[in-house]
Formats: sequence, structure tokens, C-alpha cells
Amino acid sequence: MPRTYPDKRSPQPLGPRTAAALVVAAGLTAAGIPLAAASLFDSQPLDEQRFAVLARAVGQDRWTLLVLEQIKTRPLCWEKRSDGLVNPALNGFDFTGICSRYLDSNGYSLRTGGSDMDSAFRLRIESDRRGLVLTAFDPNRAVPIVVARSEQVQRKRDAFVELKLEPGWSLERRAYKGRTLSHVYFAHAEPTTTLLAKAGQRPSTGASRMGISAPRPPQLISRNTNRLGKGPIRLEVIPFRP
Repeated sequence: MPRTYPDKRSPQPLGPRTAAALVVAAGLTAAGIPLAAASLFDSQPLDEQRFAVLARAVGQDRWTLLVLEQIKTRPLCWEKRSDGLVNPALNGFDFTGICSRYLDSNGYSLRTGGSDMDSAFRLRIESDRRGLVLTAFDPNRAVPIVVARSEQVQRKRDAFVELKLEPGWSLERRAYKGRTLSHVYFAHAEPTTTLLAKAGQRPSTGASRMGISAPRPPQLISRNTNRLGKGPIRLEVIPFRP
């Protein structure tokens, strides 16, 4: 019976650009400087007409974020339907070299104030009274930052909801020393601290943002409430006589 053994061949050498990036990253980490703070990466603006930011229904009530890019003009990677939803047309043909898909944090992330955003922040999609909202959320912070919205809330397995970026937000391409990489940023010119401060000033945060009324504190019953009030009624006690 043939046996298999571990491959003991030497690993392939890294390219000069990749090796340089790793050396820089290792040096910054050893110095105790976060990569985001050091601005290891740059970014370049994108033609947003070639992109679609979409919400995909999952399960009974969840949504996931999907970004599509139209690289070549034809065939179309997505098409808008008459009901306002988006049809993922790229599922019907081999879209290699024609379309690109960005499905998770490996394909997209957040960038604010010219630096990569804190890794604690995550993009998530929720529903509120106005529709769907894409937010940058950190579980250690009370207020999320709104990135995009949609008034459409239809849930279809074969169609997606298109999200529109909020004012100030744009799509950018990650770059390293002038070379563009296959990674898309949801970018804002203002730093995270400023965006958090503005988000905290929004009147519709927390439970009210989700259309849920905050619970009222329990009301104490006064002992001096009379018979016509809502308090307890004193009953007359009649002694028992055999």
C-alpha cells in the first residue's frame, strides 16, 4: 500500500514587495505600534458606478454584506429588477475576469481619517424603522456609525437589496507603495473619534433606533390611595361570632 510523507521541499521565496511589507509590519509590531496607526497602507478612489453594495438575506432575519465590481462592461454582473431589488446576474455565467465579489472582511474593511479603522469595528446590517442600515459596530462602544442605508426590506433568496452610502462615505482601493491591492475600503475622510461623536448626537440611537420603546420603571403603590384611586382597597374586617 503506498504511503504518503510530508513534503520536505523548501518553501517558495517571497517576492520583494511582499517581503518588504512583512519586514515593515514585523518592525512596527515589535515597536508596539498598531498597523492602523502607522498607516501601512494607502488608498485610491474608485469609480463607484462600477460597484454595487448589496444586502443578502440569510435565514429568517439575518443579512450579510456583499460588494460586486463590474470589471468589463459586458455581460452585466447585476441587474436592477422592477420591484427595486437587484438580480445577481453573474451567477448565470463564468464571471472570471468580468466581475469581482467581495464577501467578507478579507475583501473589504473600514478606513477613516486616512488610516485603517480599529480592527475591533465590524460591518453589520440591521433593520430599523427606515429600512436596512449598514453600520460600523464595536461591541465595546454604545453607538454604531452608520455607513449606508436602504429603504427596501424585501427578503428574497434570489435577489439582493442595494445599499446607498451615507454622505461622506465612499469606496476606495487599498494600495501599498503605489500598487493597488484586491481589497476595498468603506472610507471616510474624518477620523473615527469624530464619527463616533457625531453618531452619539443622533436622536435615534439604541432602542429607539430599532423602533423599540424603552421599558418604564415600575410604579410604586401608595398606601394612602383612596377607594376611587388605583391603589389597593381596604376591606372592612367583620369578626366571626359563633
